Amino acid sequence: MKLLQQKLAKYDIPQKAQQMGIYPYFRVIESEQDTEVLIGGKKVLMFGSNSYLGLTSHPRVKEGAIKAVEKYGSGCAGSRFLNGTLDIHLELENRLAKFVGKEETIVYSAGFLVNLGVISTITGRDDYIILDELVHASIIEGRRLSFSQAFKYKHNDMASLEKVLKQCKPDKIKLIVVDGIFSMEGDIAKLPEIIALAKQYDATVMVDDAHSLGVIGHNGAGTSSHFGLTEDTDLIMGTFSKSLASIGGFIASDKDTINFLKHNSRSLIFSASISPASAGSVLAAIDVIEENPGIIQDLWNNTNYALDEFKAMGFDTGLTESPIIPLFIRDNAKTFKFTKLLLEEGIFVNPVVAPAVPPDSTLIRFSLMATHTKEQIDKALEICQKIGKKLDILH
Repeated sequence: MKLLQQKLAKYDIPQKAQQMGIYPYFRVIESEQDTEVLIGGKKVLMFGSNSYLGLTSHPRVKEGAIKAVEKYGSGCAGSRFLNGTLDIHLELENRLAKFVGKEETIVYSAGFLVNLGVISTITGRDDYIILDELVHASIIEGRRLSFSQAFKYKHNDMASLEKVLKQCKPDKIKLIVVDGIFSMEGDIAKLPEIIALAKQYDATVMVDDAHSLGVIGHNGAGTSSHFGLTEDTDLIMGTFSKSLASIGGFIASDKDTINFLKHNSRSLIFSASISPASAGSVLAAIDVIEENPGIIQDLWNNTNYALDEFKAMGFDTGLTESPIIPLFIRDNAKTFKFTKLLLEEGIFVNPVVAPAVPPDSTLIRFSLMATHTKEQIDKALEICQKIGKKLDILH
């Protein structure tokens, strides 16, 4: 056995969890990603999805994908930079620019690749990238690829952010990158205060709206729209894999920034285009959102109801203010056990454990969809309460 194989063969953490019967990953779903899914032929209520508006199985979205395949085929056989730009890509980019309120957008083949390609490209060796300590992994990976100096500040702590900004040379570019809605904790970035500090210290602001699009802002336009700060937010990143019911991502900004990224961002230039089906489904999803703004209110009605009930039961839900509801367990083993027992009772949730979070911050990520019924939510709440008491999480 070669040295590399010897090293990798020693990694047996998943196998140990499987032997204990608590391994919670790569669970196979045999149906549409909806409020109810099939796992092992059994109906399970889905409370672990990022499909906040429940559009992945919407007839209009399916139709958009099918029509695009009928016209363009299954793929583009190349990158946007060379032979892979279709007119439907340009239609989507124009639509997205209007949707989030910026001059132009450019579409990447995955949301992860947006952050990888933008953050690693737009600042130079003598510049600074400044991150909230709880930003998404894709932002961290983009920062790792950059030659710029990197700083982190304490989560949503504006005094900590200002302390970092004061350390930066005033004549160098300072890029502040935050999640709009933080994907595990469910709280919202303090964008008004961040923008104010950015103006004071001549910094640029990029907001990752992966979990904000379709959730907050006018017609679901995201965090900047939510605070009325679209013009003051320099770059808005979004993904299609959550509310927009597909796969891919985009960056929205001014014309000069988009022009630079089109010709310098390696994860754009050297990746194949998103499929016609993906583009067609996103266009249809935007149609549905804009024509049915009440769907976002449905999401918030479900969110507020579930959150109030969890709090009344005594669950620790942290500082969430979104459809992402963390149920803090603060124990790795109990978090895995909670997940396993919920699935046995027909409830799908996601565990978040160390090292993704500190050992005393492990949690169950319970997420709502606009299409959940009150009966489905009530059933999940009842089972969560029963298992919470069984595991001595609730008293």
